[in-house]
Amino acid sequence: MGFLIRLLVNALALYLLTRVYAGVSFAPGTDALSVILAALVLGIVNALIRPVLLLLSLPITLLTLGLFTLVVNGVVLWLVASVTSLNVAGFGAAVVGALILTLISWVLDAIVGALGLNGGRD
Repeated sequence: MGFLIRLLVNALALYLLTRVYAGVSFAPGTDALSVILAALVLGIVNALIRPVLLLLSLPITLLTLGLFTLVVNGVVLWLVASVTSLNVAGFGAAVVGALILTLISWVLDAIVGALGLNGGRD
């Protein structure tokens, strides 16, 4: 149940991102299933590829005091856009979109936690 809620929260966050920021959008005629598929791909990329990217970029992340993580998050969003119906205007738009997506997900996670729907996850 927790996985399904997490997937729906990610899908809602992606949808809200496309409504708030013009640099990231879904292809015209995209249905809810495509949004959920993009959220699933985002979850898989975050679980499998992002840790490798963070490990490989550790020296530059340390030199920039962690700010390079924003670039890694932008690369992750750009990868998701390359295999789904998500469109990103460019690499700068991917970095800004990843930052906004992080903020939206943070707020939605807080709401889900306050409602007690997170399945006991702290």
